[in-house]
Amino acid sequence: MSSTLFAYCKPRAVLQAPSHIRHYAKPPDTGLGDERLASIRRVLYPANLRNKPTPTGTWRKDVRQTIQRAIPSVQAHNTIERAWLLHRRHLRKRREAELTRKYECMRRAMEELKSIDMKLFMEANEVEDPRRRSEVEMKLMRSMPVLEARAMDARIRGLFPRELKIPADTPSKTGWNYEWKPIERPI
Repeated sequence: MSSTLFAYCKPRAVLQAPSHIRHYAKPPDTGLGDERLASIRRVLYPANLRNKPTPTGTWRKDVRQTIQRAIPSVQAHNTIERAWLLHRRHLRKRREAELTRKYECMRRAMEELKSIDMKLFMEANEVEDPRRRSEVEMKLMRSMPVLEARAMDARIRGLFPRELKIPADTPSKTGWNYEWKPIERPI
């Protein structure tokens, strides 16, 4: 075990480069395994990005100067920040007002339904357990194959069916219907 440990360790003096050489890229480390992995690692994660902005934009050394150029003072920054928060508050108030309006319309409609037909009002407000199955559904599930029965059991009533085919401009799985004719309508 100690021999394998020393195989991966190199003396510190070997890894150090002279001080007058800039460290743009490390020399390839052949002691850590396959050379192909090391070359892939060097291509994906180049070491020459230390003093430059990263390609993804996560680090930029001139970000402070850019912000200072765009927003010259703390007061301007605070003004912009307050304006942004005010804008977000206006959007939130507008959304809340729209939800309140919709809720009031729904409440008035339910009161109207209650005054017109109490039976329909009670059916509309009935709390339904989405896991409960009727006798007809239970009989149908017993006659189905196991996978279809599990899919039906997993489906929650009231939600959009997951297995519904998404409308697309591609042909169906069954192929093209060559015998189809449009309905002729008199003009």
